[in-house]
Amino acid sequence: MDQPTSQGAQTMTPQEAREHLHYLLSLCLRKEEAFGPLAFEFARNNDLDKLGLLPEEQFNLWMALSDAFAEEPKRFKFKLEALQKAVEVLHRSKYADQALLRELRREIQKTEAELAIYNEAYRAQKPATADKHQIIVETDLPDYFLATAQKRAAAYYQRKFKLTTEAHTAQQFKNPGTERKFQPDNLVVHKEFPGACAPFMNARMNAFHLMLPFDLKISRKPDDPLAAGVRIWFAKMGYSYPLRYEMGKLCSYFGDEVLDIPLDDPNLLFVSASEVKETELGTVERALSPDVPPEVGLPRAFLEGSNTLGPYVQIVCNVKVWFDASSVSLLLLGAPDLPEYGLMGASGLVVRTYGTEKMAAYAEASKKPWQEGLSFNYINMHLALLPDTNTAFVPASTPIFSVYPVLSRQTYTFKDVRSL
Repeated sequence: MDQPTSQGAQTMTPQEAREHLHYLLSLCLRKEEAFGPLAFEFARNNDLDKLGLLPEEQFNLWMALSDAFAEEPKRFKFKLEALQKAVEVLHRSKYADQALLRELRREIQKTEAELAIYNEAYRAQKPATADKHQIIVETDLPDYFLATAQKRAAAYYQRKFKLTTEAHTAQQFKNPGTERKFQPDNLVVHKEFPGACAPFMNARMNAFHLMLPFDLKISRKPDDPLAAGVRIWFAKMGYSYPLRYEMGKLCSYFGDEVLDIPLDDPNLLFVSASEVKETELGTVERALSPDVPPEVGLPRAFLEGSNTLGPYVQIVCNVKVWFDASSVSLLLLGAPDLPEYGLMGASGLVVRTYGTEKMAAYAEASKKPWQEGLSFNYINMHLALLPDTNTAFVPASTPIFSVYPVLSRQTYTFKDVRSL
């Protein structure tokens, strides 16, 4: 059965407050999962003295709350607060006696000590003399990739996964009793959202994100391409070839050869883009066609620079990164939410300078003083349709790929604890 939410102090009379307290304590006796969140909100959002609750009643509430918090170190600060409130009202109640006070103070001391141990372990230890690694980025869209895209990614994940206040409250409490009740419609106990997991959010918030300033569509069918332009490939595992569409026929991208490929061939990929949707694009140093407006020319330039590797579409971002390969490698992954849009991303680990670019790209590596000793490479997006998916659509300013700096393999080793 759904539980009512806690009532506010401004609309609650002393009689209503006492009735609500009795209701909460009945939930506690029945070991209902909703007791903790409801009691916490009631105690935190109301002045219990002004509501006319007796010290004895307040003591019972605080003690029940202290026992309801999850037995996890990060919840100990709430448990400690409840115990301290209980001691505070105990002095004003008829329960006050030295034996009970000593027991509560010992419990407070124990909780404080456990919280101190947790805080010490949780506190990040800073390396004594280690310098901060620098990853230097060269791109023809510097304002977009380095500032706007990172801002858009943070806003996207906050908007999508930010926990409600009620969910944050529900997280603090254990599941009372030996069995949980099936209450899928009781919002008071809803706390198992994806954002509840810290590593889940860290993978989204603590990365460098690649996205596009326009909509992207990848499809196995030619229907309804986006307005700015379209590229066509024959692409399957081990082989791909660029095509174009002329007079109702598929032709070679490199000449006039007409190819006998039906439009419903399952190996065809149609990649199209919309006009630019981003309002904070900033500096654009990429060469654009003068025949179309810039908001169309930029996505067309992306499409013209794209390629395929088997079934994967390579969206070339013109993002070049420089790094100390003796200490740092770069892990490239499709954004965690990419499957929701019908796509999967190829993963890669950039460990040193390598690639198949023209010789000039390597010759310039020794021209500038800051490049001394650094490796470089290009980070792009490699996208494929999920199995049994015919069309994928990614809106503008949606995270598509993530870049994670990781330790170079040469700088660490895995050891069996038994050998230490």
